[in-house]
Amino acid sequence: MTKITTAMNTAEVLSTLRQADGYYITNTARDMSQSDYKNRILLHTDLLAAPAREDAGYFSLEITGGASVHVDILRKQVDPFLKLELLREKMPNTMFQTLCRGVNLFGYRPYPQNVIRFAVREFAKYVDVWRTFDFMNHIPNMTAVFEEVAKAGKINEPCICFSTGPEHTDEFYVSKVQEILDVTGEDIILCIKNHGGLGTPKRIGELVNAIKQAYPDLIIHYHGHNTDGNDISRITEAVLNGAAIVDASDHAFTGFYGPPPILTVIQTLKEYDKTAIAIDEEAVIRTSDVIRDERIHYGQFESQIKGFLPTVQIHKLPGGAMGSSLEQADKGGFLKQMPDILHKELPTVQIELGNWWSVTPGSQILWTTAVSNVVDGERYGNPSGDLKNLLLGKYGPFPFYQPADWIYEKVFGDNWKEILEKEGGIEDIDDMDIEQERATLTERLGQEPTDQQLVTYLQHPNDAVEFFKFEEKFGRSYVLPPAIFLREGGFALGETLVFRDHSGKEHMIEVGPSQRDKSGEANLYLNVDHHQRIFLFEPELPAGAAAVQALSKEEIAELAISGDIRAPFKGNVCEITVKEGQEIAKGDRVAILEAMKMQTPVVSEVAGTVASISAKTGQAMQPGDKILKVDPAK
Repeated sequence: MTKITTAMNTAEVLSTLRQADGYYITNTARDMSQSDYKNRILLHTDLLAAPAREDAGYFSLEITGGASVHVDILRKQVDPFLKLELLREKMPNTMFQTLCRGVNLFGYRPYPQNVIRFAVREFAKYVDVWRTFDFMNHIPNMTAVFEEVAKAGKINEPCICFSTGPEHTDEFYVSKVQEILDVTGEDIILCIKNHGGLGTPKRIGELVNAIKQAYPDLIIHYHGHNTDGNDISRITEAVLNGAAIVDASDHAFTGFYGPPPILTVIQTLKEYDKTAIAIDEEAVIRTSDVIRDERIHYGQFESQIKGFLPTVQIHKLPGGAMGSSLEQADKGGFLKQMPDILHKELPTVQIELGNWWSVTPGSQILWTTAVSNVVDGERYGNPSGDLKNLLLGKYGPFPFYQPADWIYEKVFGDNWKEILEKEGGIEDIDDMDIEQERATLTERLGQEPTDQQLVTYLQHPNDAVEFFKFEEKFGRSYVLPPAIFLREGGFALGETLVFRDHSGKEHMIEVGPSQRDKSGEANLYLNVDHHQRIFLFEPELPAGAAAVQALSKEEIAELAISGDIRAPFKGNVCEITVKEGQEIAKGDRVAILEAMKMQTPVVSEVAGTVASISAKTGQAMQPGDKILKVDPAK
């Protein structure tokens, strides 16, 4: 039984898989983190698990990609490239795998071709297996990634995203496989990406069999989620019908919406005389033993709704979106409306919009549309910019059927046909001037960035700059265990913290004292491993000083008619698209706001001249906050 390692080239890996008498396992640690812990599992935990995972004999470890690259810098204060570098030191033989969104890379919207190729080249220095998908199953959206992965000598694993419904036939998916092979050739692994954990075991077995009948030498990798508690059975049927690789993860951390436990997969398939090739079961068990005590510190990120959700077969929300969606419902005050959203509105919206695949960024479009329809009480009355782009065909053609005319009219107005004819279709995104962006980042950081920093910045510009500045000021915090990094309630002055990092080295932090000057600025002293550091903090505003009377939607609309443009909802400013003194027409875009990963353009309701700009790129806005002022033309 051959163990697959990083020492093997692509041809050797594929040949080994084709000759396999049994199946291989991918540990999808990243997907587990995203689906059940909102992507918060820290590098510290993964480094603790690394030696045992290295010994376990996996085909690959999925440890980066998807939303994790963004959350690494946004919530975990770790460089996504440093994470891969440190893990590679502890896991020299295990192939690393990523989940790439094709033209969307590790972000939420399409990037220029030169940015895609640049990013793939940098990540390919660490990543061996590239699982690439497109939420519309539109193959041209993945082509640039395929080409760069092949040039780097890494393994292409294109996906067909799976869903259910009358359109989702074996014939349709087999034809999609042919479209992929026409671009990549046969030296690939094909992933069936069942991101929602949809369909019955029988249905998955039929699909695997249909693809193997059409392409006997094609290596199939089945990926699913355990949202309904039934993915072990789907995995079993996939393997019995010819899948060579399946996904699962460490049992100490598996939950409800991510992958099922590895050990259960192994134990189940043994009864069918199917062997997990090269797997060391003791190492699988040891991994969970090593990290089990860490789980309690991630409890705050687990879903607001506990238990399996067989209703996923109705709403089709993918595992990676379940936890974050429930969190948004809780914070947004509409958690009680979730049954109506999930079981009535979301399935209706999916059918109305074409019954394609609910995976990033499509899952966010479906989710935010369904939420808006229910919470606002007016269906399609508050469309996001991404919904508009979807209807315009910016993400690719609708695979089965186009939404009804009334939806276009509701979203775009009476002249929707003219807008569709004028603006519809995939647009060619011009290459970005990467060297100019390097210069911009240099100016914002005060020093020239590395290529890796530039790649991160090109995908998530504002959050990347904030992270780089944080790291420069506070240092690298990945050594902190979750007991400290994720501690709730803060730290008391005079408190002493003692902990061990992932390598077992003991550290000590003494908190305080703190001094405040007449201006209210505070000096906080920290004694870190007997080295004193001082941090300065801005004066705190008096209670209530920052409170602003919220404006109603009607008041915001009335102000807009006078040229006073305010934020229509809570979000962050992605871009200010005009300059002071610029003349604009009614309907011109003046800014872009982002909320729940969806971008929405803000347009001027009047023609005139931009008199002043109050908001800045990256600024967090509340409804009614000032964006800019337009002096109406006389």
